[in-house]
Amino acid sequence: MLIRPVTAGDRTRWEPLWFGYNTFYGRTADTALAAEVTDSTWQRFLNPTEPVHALVAEFEGELVGVAHYLFHRSTILIADTCYLQDLFTAPEARGIGVGQALIRGVYGAARAAGVERVYWHTHESNETARALYDAVARDTGFVVYRYES
Repeated sequence: MLIRPVTAGDRTRWEPLWFGYNTFYGRTADTALAAEVTDSTWQRFLNPTEPVHALVAEFEGELVGVAHYLFHRSTILIADTCYLQDLFTAPEARGIGVGQALIRGVYGAARAAGVERVYWHTHESNETARALYDAVARDTGFVVYRYES
């Protein structure tokens, strides 16, 4: 399995994973799946001045997983921190270590950028993902709140 940064030529193979991820979380075409959001997200991955990045997992010539992450400032650290925003494995590739390999890929990208902290959140009902996350990180017990105007 190869974990690597996304390239411009990956778009048509990346999109089914992007749509699969958003469908998993119940997002509809008027939110994250809207064409302009997808296009903007894709362009951010390819822009070296953006803090948003994407890794893909390639297995036997197919893209089987994605990890999207971003670097940002923090009020409690001098160095930037890394937020792992999206992680998705194609259903047919689950159970072969894609998710763990992508997380470790993000860890490596963070280290290369001089970032020591990587964090993420998931829905409490996502038991499969939480079993993986418990194996590769520490549950901090924080609860996420959101406001949208």
